[in-house]
Amino acid sequence: MQLFSKFLTQTDVERRLAVPTDALRNHFKLSRGKHYVDLKVKDSIGQLWSFRCCTRRTGKHPKPVFSTGWHDFVRSKSLQINDQVVFYKERDRAAGAEFRIEVKRHITRIMGRDIWVDVEQIQNYMP
Repeated sequence: MQLFSKFLTQTDVERRLAVPTDALRNHFKLSRGKHYVDLKVKDSIGQLWSFRCCTRRTGKHPKPVFSTGWHDFVRSKSLQINDQVVFYKERDRAAGAEFRIEVKRHITRIMGRDIWVDVEQIQNYMP
């Protein structure tokens, strides 16, 4: 089940991924008194990642973000501004993951249609 999709901003690429608040409320359960939860996430090639989803400790608006682990993922995948992240709830007991992430990059437009490719496959489409 898809939880959210977003196009990466400069802050998402350089520091932390801003997560829609609805995803936090509905799918990332924080323990009482905690402002973070560690998520096990599988990427499109089956590699397991750990992202910490944390919120502000005070205030009305939680503003959830992926912090610890996110920047390692960005560097490993050479993510760029405007890449599209799609985040899914998908349990994989064998891998120990509860979530799945895909990242797609716009590579061209053909006959009026945008062509997006998984960043893991991008080398197959570049000269």
